[in-house]
Formats: sequence, C-alpha cells, structure tokens
Amino acid sequence: MAAEDAGKVSRIRRRLLQGGAAMTAGLVMPPYVRAQSKEAIRLGHLTPMTGFLGPMGEYAVLGARLAVEEVNAAGGVNGRQIELLAEDSVNPQTASTKAQRMVDRDNVFALVGEISSASGLAISQVANRARKLFLQTGCNSNELRGSNCSRYMFHLEANNTMYVRTIGQYLLKEGMVKGKRWMAFTADYAFGHDLFQQTKKFMDENGAEFVSNDMLPTDATEFSASLLKIRQQKPDLVISNLAGNQTTNFTKQYNEFGIDVPYAGADMNMTSIWGAGKNSFSGTWPIIWTHQVQAPSAQEFVKRFQKRWDKIPENQAVNDYLAIILLAKAMNETQSDDTEELIKYLETAKDLDLLRGRPGYFRDWDHQLIYEMYTVQPAADGGSGPQDFMVTSSPVPGADGDLESLAPTKEENACTFA
Repeated sequence: MAAEDAGKVSRIRRRLLQGGAAMTAGLVMPPYVRAQSKEAIRLGHLTPMTGFLGPMGEYAVLGARLAVEEVNAAGGVNGRQIELLAEDSVNPQTASTKAQRMVDRDNVFALVGEISSASGLAISQVANRARKLFLQTGCNSNELRGSNCSRYMFHLEANNTMYVRTIGQYLLKEGMVKGKRWMAFTADYAFGHDLFQQTKKFMDENGAEFVSNDMLPTDATEFSASLLKIRQQKPDLVISNLAGNQTTNFTKQYNEFGIDVPYAGADMNMTSIWGAGKNSFSGTWPIIWTHQVQAPSAQEFVKRFQKRWDKIPENQAVNDYLAIILLAKAMNETQSDDTEELIKYLETAKDLDLLRGRPGYFRDWDHQLIYEMYTVQPAADGGSGPQDFMVTSSPVPGADGDLESLAPTKEENACTFA
C-alpha cells in the first residue's frame, strides 16, 4: 500500500473510532510476543486452535488480529496501543490455567475469545474472581447466560435458543414441525447437550414428534451406523445438534449415503459449510453472519479482511473482531479503563454497528448481544464461486420483527448477577 493511501486509511479509521459510528479497530501480536511500551493495554485471547474446533479458532485469531491492527493504526485506546496475547485454549483445564496465568503474570486488562462452552465457563470463573471483563465470542450454552452468568462476562455469540428459534421460523414456514417426526444427532459435550434441550423444547412447544436422539462423540469421523439408523426409522426430518468438524463429516456422509430425508440443523459455521464443499453441503441451517450479508459495514469488513489475510471472513472471525472493536469503542467513549465504568457503558449502549443491516445492543440483565440472524442453504444454481455455493437468507427476524423474539426471556433463562 502506498504511503499516501495508508495515511488516508488511517485518518478515516481514526475518525470512525473517535466518533463511535463504525466498527473499525485493532492489532494482534503473535503468541508470546511482548510489546515494548509499558503503557500498552494487554488483552488475553484464548480460543481453540487445534482439535475439532480448530478451524473456527483459526479464523477467530485472524479476526482478533485485524481488530487490534486497526485500533492501533487509528491511534489506539485513549492514546495507548493494544497488545494481544494469543493462546490455544485446547480444553477447559488448559483454558482455566492459561487464563489465570494471563491475569496473574501478564496482567491482562480483559479476556477475549473461546468457542467451547465448557472452556468458556472455566475462563469466566477466572475473570469473575479477578474482576476482569471477559468478552466471549463463540460459546452457545444457555447456562452461561443463565445459572452460570456473570456481570463480568458479555456474550457476542448467539445462545442456543437464538439458533433454534432462527431455524425454527424457517421450519414452521415449510410445514416441517407440527405432526412431523424428528430424529436428532447431538454432539456429546456441554454445547450439544444444551442445544438438544433447546431443540426438543421448540419441538414440543410446536407439535413435532420426537423419534430419537443419538449422542455422538466429538472425535468421531465415521457415521455409517447413524445414517443406517435414519433409513430404518424413516423420520420426516433429521435435525443436527453437532459441532465443528463433526458437522462437516456428518454432512458429507449424509450425501454420500444418498439419504432422502429433509435435513436441517440448529447450529452452523461457515468453516463447516466450506469443509463440506459444494457437492456435499445440504440442508438449511441458522447462522449469525456470513460474508454475503449486504449491509455496507459488512461488505467493507469483508474487503478489509480479504485484503489483509487473502481469505473471506466467516462468523467466528466477526465475533472476535467485534469483541475488540466494541471494547475499544467503550474505552474511547468513556475515556476510562475502569472495568465498572465499562460494564455500565456496555449495558446501556444502543445502536451498536454489528456489521448487519440493523444495529444491536447488549441486554443489561444477561449481557447477551442482540442482533439479526440468518439461515443458509445450498444455492439452487450451484452458486457463483468456490465459496459461494450457499445462499444467505434475508435477516431473521424481518425488518419489522422484534430482535429479542429470538432470545430467551428472563423467565426462560434466569440470570442473577452476584
């Protein structure tokens, strides 16, 4: 990039950050790299970079790094640069240990990231004891917003109820709920268990009939027994509560077996869609964001991400990017690094640009970020490119719909901050 162009971009981004009207920010340092300035604001970034959630974690790192680079290029936070300490969280025990080390040894200002709900809970417990902000970016479990909620934890990822109600609206329109026989396959860990509970709750409330639910280990790669069971039981709908690489492999084999039963899921990530590929991706799924969202800020983000990393961003990259952008925005607008002040700001800020058509906000009673969601399914014509063989729906709910209609109420998922 020419110096003149770089200066122009820097000035534009600085104005956007200072005005609080846009979502540009950030720089991220590789693991173990330490900035020289003692005034740097350190953020601890924890996310799985290996294992079945690793493909999403890789994008999470890229989103966080882009955010920090943009924030620092725009002048930083109250004149201070951000330094990102990034680590592979691996599992709940490791996540807890690394989070504690970041707090005690590295003196991080806040913690960001995670995808596994179990690891997210472990990190939250560390953050709560240390009274540090934790902006979690990939944990779906309702329990993290309910019985295990914390006033120091804010949720950029949608919860399981939001995913289920998004796909549920589609299935209701298609006549695939009332009186229909559902067969479920579920990831055998905290996220999957909670997602199945929400799926079954929706099914029961809307008159579907439950056939069976098979718990599948997260490291399973071969699903022939499960697929044969579908042929035997002949349900009206197969519903997936799987996660990560599970979803990719199950979807591929579903098509290889030629299962002629409508297929939908309660959770989807673009890495799973791309992993399945054009010839194997099938069904209809809820998703929080795709690169096809046409909001101007979304398309500008896609261009910046692609220019920086030579990749199209996906949903996890967006969450980790926005976490750092929103934190920087809060600190710049309050002119403060006081955690209590920032909590008050995040609880009351409205009209946040979340790279969607409508602005969103954090709820003050459970700290869930409220926003538009979408569904995705294969493009009827095969799509226009190697990563566009799927099509993103118009926003859910529609333009006149209440955004909170997707999220659980206080009665459904009570949260009491200690």
